[in-house]
Amino acid sequence: MRHYKAIRAWAVVFWLIIWQLGAMALNQSIILVSPIQVLVRLAQLSVTADFWNAIAYSLCRIALGFIVGIIFGTWLAALSAHFRRIEELLAPAMLAVRSIPVASFIILALILFSSHNLSVLISFLMVLPIIYASVLEGIRAADHQLLEMAKLFRVPPVRCIRYVYLPQVMPYFHSACGSALGLCWKAGIAAEVIGMPRGSIGECLQQAKVYLDTPDLFAWTLVIVVISLAFEKVFIAFMNACTVWLERI
Repeated sequence: MRHYKAIRAWAVVFWLIIWQLGAMALNQSIILVSPIQVLVRLAQLSVTADFWNAIAYSLCRIALGFIVGIIFGTWLAALSAHFRRIEELLAPAMLAVRSIPVASFIILALILFSSHNLSVLISFLMVLPIIYASVLEGIRAADHQLLEMAKLFRVPPVRCIRYVYLPQVMPYFHSACGSALGLCWKAGIAAEVIGMPRGSIGECLQQAKVYLDTPDLFAWTLVIVVISLAFEKVFIAFMNACTVWLERI
C-alpha cells in the first residue's frame, strides 16, 4: 500500500502559502481562488443536505466498483493460475482494458447504459486488471518446494492456500490495491463529470465549470482528495486487521 509518512506539515503549509500568494498576485477569483476562499465555500456547502448526499452517492458507487473489481480480479487470477487456457482467454481482454483510454470506456458505457451507475462500472474496469495481474504474479511466485511438500503430505487445499499462497500473495495484493485505489477514484469521478448522474460529485463539478464557479470547483476537488485519502486509510486498516487475524488462525 502507499503511505504518506513522507508528507510533512511544513511542506503542506509552504504550498498553501504559495497558493495564497499566487491568488493575491493574480487577483482574479474566477481563475484562481485562495485557500481561505475555498475553505469558506466548503464550510458553506457542508451545512447543506445536497453536499452530503453527493458525497454518499459517489462514495458508495466508487467503493462498490473498487470492491467488485478486487473480488473478480482475485477470482480470475486464481482461475488463470490453475487453468492456462483461461489465462490465454483473458489476456486480450485485460490488455484492452489496460490500454483503452478511460474516456472511451465512459462514452461507450453511456451509449449502452444509463449514467446512474456509470462510476461503478468504470471504477470496476480500472481496478480489475491491476488486481488480476498482481495476484496472478503473486500466485506464480509461490515457493515451489513448499507446494511440493504440501502435495507430498497431502495437505488440504484450504490449509495450502492459508499457509503457502496467502503469505506470498498478500504483498502483491497490498501493492495492487494501493495503485488501484487512486486510479478508481480518478476514473470514477471522471465518469460522473462526463455522465453527470443526478446528485453526484461529478455533477457538482460540471455545474461549477459551466457557471465558472471557481470556489465550488476547488471546494469539490478538495472534498474528492479528502474522501479518497480517508477511504484508503480505512481500507488499509481493514486489510491490516485481516492480516493480523489470518496470522492468528
